Amino acid sequence: MLHRGRESTDGTGDGELTVPMAWLYAEYIADELLRSGDLMPPTSFEFRAGRDALALTVFLSDTDGELSGIRVVTQLETWLSLTAYDQPWQEWVQGRLRDLSPAVTGRDAPDPDLELAREAWRWLRETELLAPDLNAVPGGGAAGGEDEGPKVWTPAWQLGLPLGHLAIHLF
Repeated sequence: MLHRGRESTDGTGDGELTVPMAWLYAEYIADELLRSGDLMPPTSFEFRAGRDALALTVFLSDTDGELSGIRVVTQLETWLSLTAYDQPWQEWVQGRLRDLSPAVTGRDAPDPDLELAREAWRWLRETELLAPDLNAVPGGGAAGGEDEGPKVWTPAWQLGLPLGHLAIHLF
């Protein structure tokens, strides 16, 4: 990255670098929540799935564009409700991304925060992780440790979302 001396963080510069602060801050919040829960090793794909799902929730739920450290604690209930098991999180994410698209907002300049959010959503949708098959019939297979039970390939968001929800609960 070249240093130009007058980088912009809000996209108002004349062709200058725009720093995606809202997305980076949402990712930081998600990372801290997951690390404090100590649920997965930070180097695992499961951790990344949880971080990306939680970062999307944090970023997309910020309707006022005012992610601030002071408001994090007040937003925990909102994030819990959005990531709850019975909520249509996937449809909510797709709807919010559509609502923030340049076609809807009328913005001409590319939004680097939105691009990073879209990339995270693409990774969560397209990546599958091997996970325990929670729908397996009890007693239908060889009993043993958690690594020995039946497994199934699962979209990353389906693993990351409950992990993020649990991390919020533990916070």
